[in-house]
Amino acid sequence: MTQAYPLHPAQLEAAKRLKTHVSRVLVTGAGGFLGQALCRQLLSAGIEVVGIARSAYPALAAMGVEMHRGDIMDLKALSAAMNGCELVFHVASKAGVWGSRESYYGPNVTGAANVLQASQDLGIKAIVYTSTPSVTFDGKDESGIDESAPYAAHFLNHYGASKAEAEAMMLRASSPSLVITALRPHLIWGPKDPHLVPRVLERGRAGRLRLLGAEDKLVDTIYVDNAAHAHVLAAIALLEKPGECGGRAFFLSNGEPVTMASMLSKILACAELPGVTRRVPVWLAYGMGAVLEGMYTLLGKQDEPLMTRFVARQLSCSHYYDISAAREILDYEPLISLDEGMARLKASLQP
Repeated sequence: MTQAYPLHPAQLEAAKRLKTHVSRVLVTGAGGFLGQALCRQLLSAGIEVVGIARSAYPALAAMGVEMHRGDIMDLKALSAAMNGCELVFHVASKAGVWGSRESYYGPNVTGAANVLQASQDLGIKAIVYTSTPSVTFDGKDESGIDESAPYAAHFLNHYGASKAEAEAMMLRASSPSLVITALRPHLIWGPKDPHLVPRVLERGRAGRLRLLGAEDKLVDTIYVDNAAHAHVLAAIALLEKPGECGGRAFFLSNGEPVTMASMLSKILACAELPGVTRRVPVWLAYGMGAVLEGMYTLLGKQDEPLMTRFVARQLSCSHYYDISAAREILDYEPLISLDEGMARLKASLQP
């Protein structure tokens, strides 16, 4: 059962405030997990929302989103969808940890360049670009870092590298006529999550879920409605105080770092599964990832290996961030706590 929760009053207020600046916006990746949550908040204020996607999304059309079939790597199709819009939320990207360089750089870099080009051609006011903390991750602990941290010197996968290139391109292009900001939400989750939650539950039910290393590291996460709310607030900040927000990136989270063991066990508990306790040494997981990557490459397999070197590093490092800048400049505050989000997730998993 998936329960639809009413929007928080602060979400409604923010969407109405944005409506005073723009009446029609484009959301790339509208059919995705974050994209749908963002569309819901925008529509609540009567903002006209246009989406572009390669597949049909009847649920979005039923919500009131004007859907266009197309690919962000097709500049002509993207421009046609964007025509008449005043603001763009560029949420779409290829995520994941496995795949060829081309499979990531096409949608993530070329797609972002097309969004930028079409926005400049059509006189769009502002772009809110959905980035990722992976742009700074180089395989070491990230413990309370802020936006002064540089991009990683060496990326562990094509996703992080492509998103860093796209983010830098977007921020460099910010100008008085087209203001742009980048948001870096970490580990988005909640009801209907198609990524983290189903993967944890599948491995938990199969008894294949493991913790890496003997030390529990802290990680930040963000509930999906909080992430969507931050996007609305970022758009308002771009239009009301462009000098403070334009050309900047912002880390986003729930502001409640927890250990990976705790987060995984909380998700498992939502499905009445026992918590995760078994551990694997980091060196073993890293070695296994290297072997599996080599095998998959030789065999030309496209599906993701059970373990990769990136995942081994990611799961054995701390990932929590200083979100003071988002609080001060975007007026962002997490509205749905970790515990409340878990209660919603548990309700959504009930038959």
